[in-house]
Amino acid sequence: MSQAGEQGTLFVISAPSGAGKTSLVSEMLRQDSRLGVSVSHTTRPMREGEQDGVNYHFVSRDEFEAMIARGDFLEHADVFGNYYGTSQVWVRETLATGQDVILEIDWQGAEQVRRLIPECVSIFIVPPSAEVLRQRLVGRGTDAPDVVERRLAEAEEECCHAAEFDYLVVNDDFSVALADLLAIARSHRLKMGVQQVRHASLLSGLSGRS
Repeated sequence: MSQAGEQGTLFVISAPSGAGKTSLVSEMLRQDSRLGVSVSHTTRPMREGEQDGVNYHFVSRDEFEAMIARGDFLEHADVFGNYYGTSQVWVRETLATGQDVILEIDWQGAEQVRRLIPECVSIFIVPPSAEVLRQRLVGRGTDAPDVVERRLAEAEEECCHAAEFDYLVVNDDFSVALADLLAIARSHRLKMGVQQVRHASLLSGLSGRS
């Protein structure tokens, strides 16, 4: 349970398509109750089975552009004619409750977030090799060959920015990569700045200052 005054950590997680980010984040959320995930705003139409406020916050283009003008977003992008963005207000309010938040965004979005919240923790996930990435993308069976080639070209560009992140996790073995991600989250909760707030009365008593 979060203590009064305790600030959550913002974890920014990026990866090329096919690296396993979505599956890893889903399992992180299942295993660590202190973690929550940001729900993005988008102007794209809702798909069958999706729920407003669960998968995305679905808004009109005019509404989204008004939010941009107000500076409501931590980051936003126009992807194939549809806007996607992360609410700055929601993220900051959630962090203020002591809840840790995960943002799943691309390297460009991560760059925007680092400028606004420099204390965020950024993690880049990669596959063990380009060949494994190709096998995973082809194995999905959801993309045409030309789309697979485009995703591979995009992955090369994204991986050029890996060194800009705080941590690098290699998803060769899913369970190992998951353990690495959970360890990063837990280690940041043990930092002195966080622990001083959480255990203020304990430290005060032990140091004879109570």
